[in-house]
Amino acid sequence: MEKLALFDVDFTLTKKETLIAFYAYLVKKKPSLLRHLPRAIGSGLLYQLGINKEKRTKELFLAFLKDLPMETVDKLTDDFIEDELKHFLYEDGIRKVKELKDKGYTIVLTSASPEFYILKLKEIFDADYVMGTRFLVKNGAFASIMDGENNKGEEKVRRLFEIFDKEKIDFKDSYMFSDSMSDEPLLALVGKPYLINYKKKNPKYPVLYWR
Repeated sequence: MEKLALFDVDFTLTKKETLIAFYAYLVKKKPSLLRHLPRAIGSGLLYQLGINKEKRTKELFLAFLKDLPMETVDKLTDDFIEDELKHFLYEDGIRKVKELKDKGYTIVLTSASPEFYILKLKEIFDADYVMGTRFLVKNGAFASIMDGENNKGEEKVRRLFEIFDKEKIDFKDSYMFSDSMSDEPLLALVGKPYLINYKKKNPKYPVLYWR
């Protein structure tokens, strides 16, 4: 049976929230993108007030990329990965991925962050599969419209079973690593669940502290 090592990305393998870091990186390269900041802040406030769901919040936030050709988005994300993201990864996380890969585990990165840049972590971590939140492309340009659901919570489980036959997975000997209990559906699925740098009292699962 197949043994999985599942990893969340933001604040599990990275020290920062990648989407915010991506926007900040682009603003440094093109300060005019600051004009999108009020919309980004507003979308966050509407989410906190319960007016907008997380799906709509992400769509509004990513409007700064709307209508850009995907070739341009791809180049921007390549630069972001090389110049920024590689430098805020947890070394302990990198080592854990390699350790489990060497032991024969199938490495799966699963994130709520946009798939258009999360997919680029496949090579960095030598992952077998990478899943993120999908966004539509229309006429070769980024549409800022989510394709399906936000890859979070139960959606991560559903996406996992799009790829794997659950009858062929050794869940008891599989791992899940996450910084957040929003990943409870996956944490509860495996026999070896771990929370990363978790600060709340009385954690339900063992906590690892990564640097």
